[in-house]
Amino acid sequence: MSAAVLSRSLTVSYACLADRADAIRAPQDRDVEVLVLLQGDHSRAVAPPRWDALVSVPGRGVARSRNAAIQFAGRRYLLFCDDDVQVRLDGVLAGVEHLQRTGAALALGRGVTPDGRLRKTYLTNRPTRLRLTNAAKAATYEMLVDVEQVRAAGLRFDERFGAGARYYLGDEYLFIADLLRAGLTAHAVPYIFGVHPEQSSGTRWGGADLHVRAIVLNEVFGRRAAPARAAFAARRHRQMGGWRPALQFVLDRAVADGPRPRLLGAAAAAEPQVVMLPDRSVGVDAEPASSLLSTHVAHG
Repeated sequence: MSAAVLSRSLTVSYACLADRADAIRAPQDRDVEVLVLLQGDHSRAVAPPRWDALVSVPGRGVARSRNAAIQFAGRRYLLFCDDDVQVRLDGVLAGVEHLQRTGAALALGRGVTPDGRLRKTYLTNRPTRLRLTNAAKAATYEMLVDVEQVRAAGLRFDERFGAGARYYLGDEYLFIADLLRAGLTAHAVPYIFGVHPEQSSGTRWGGADLHVRAIVLNEVFGRRAAPARAAFAARRHRQMGGWRPALQFVLDRAVADGPRPRLLGAAAAAEPQVVMLPDRSVGVDAEPASSLLSTHVAHG
């Protein structure tokens, strides 16, 4: 299938704060839909011609913007990004082709540092089926999803987790865990999806970070979380600072406060209120751009 055909099936979404919007470097391929989700005062944000839609997301937390991206993406396949990610479109389109060919709901690609080094170590260069035991290191900009399957399963990011939320790690892993439990298929693929700075939330291992990581594992594994924490600590005890903090991690049975809002159901998705787009429509029904003005997404 040609690159142009693949591009026309792709939405690239960027989640950022309003004062960081000018840092976005969107793909220049006009066939790709560019969807920007802003938190904060968006009144001064100027949408460049390359943006196809600008969505204002109230509240805090990047997971809210991810959920708005799922709601408003106008194409079959959706890549999640942040304002500091440079998309490698050739790799993403290879991921799109993989999803089309296999019917999987999610392809987890790879990231590189600005000097071209892989950000993680991989055991194989072949596509690998994701399970709860090998998906914990997922980064958001590595996640390419089939929007139709995700919406049909009612999947959403848990807004209690992720950058800007109280539990500021693990939103990607929780989303993948929910996707797998919904009976959908996910693959790790050997394609580079983006360039990202070397430092990120996934490289943090301080005391508070370990507590949040334990909560994430407890959410994913429930009553079976103790062996998962032990296995994780055995592999990562040096990064954790030694065996003493590793043991504290193993014994940490805390869970997240509040209800589990991840599985909202397709019919319960947040509804848009007022609406503004600089160019083409982002809605599933592809309303004319002339009928839309700015989009505010209400989250319960």
